[in-house]
Amino acid sequence: MDRPYTILSCAASVDGRIDDTGPRRLRLSNEADFAEIDELRAGCDAILVGAGTLRADDPRLLVRSPLLRERRRARGRTENLLKVLVTRSGEFSPEARFFSTGDAGAVVYTGGTGVGAARRALEGRPADDPPAEVVDAGDPPTAKAILADLADRGVSRLLVEGGGHVHTLFLTSGLADELRLAVAPFFVGEEEAPRFVLPGAFPHTFDAPMRLVEARALGDVAVLRYRLGAGEEA
Repeated sequence: MDRPYTILSCAASVDGRIDDTGPRRLRLSNEADFAEIDELRAGCDAILVGAGTLRADDPRLLVRSPLLRERRRARGRTENLLKVLVTRSGEFSPEARFFSTGDAGAVVYTGGTGVGAARRALEGRPADDPPAEVVDAGDPPTAKAILADLADRGVSRLLVEGGGHVHTLFLTSGLADELRLAVAPFFVGEEEAPRFVLPGAFPHTFDAPMRLVEARALGDVAVLRYRLGAGEEA
């Protein structure tokens, strides 16, 4: 496969919401699921989110477990993953923890006028921050261009952690290989709450469904893992 094996990971409520409309981040999972996600991260080369997730959560996207970081070092890898940001506008805060933490650096994929905006945003960052660069991935950015560039950087396994626009981009492109969905045991019930995916032309329909390869409980959280048929894992 001439692109990274691409895994989408998401935690959502029963009604498909990935947050509510309150000021604090809604907890949709439990510690057992967080530990599994940490292990999943540790087995990948890069981790990708969209600008909406960056603004809403200010995530660090690090491997939490010291043991897992040590295992990565023992294999000659960085402790943490290459961070990937997708933004159509190129507008984001350069002071976000996304850019100031970790040891593998970051890549920002944007296009059109977003390229200049993103480069201006990254100017003047502290010299001791991890490296970050901007790549033109089309206007708007495409999953195909992003994956091709990541492959050129030696990324063989990519973890996509949202949000809804990004999950929709990869799922509608047909370039995702696996979906790990953690379902919280409650409803959000708010019309304006962000969704797992947005409307789109998805290749996996009633006539061409995803393949469920695992379904299990982690406490009250249901973990569903689907193969999407786009490629075989290396």
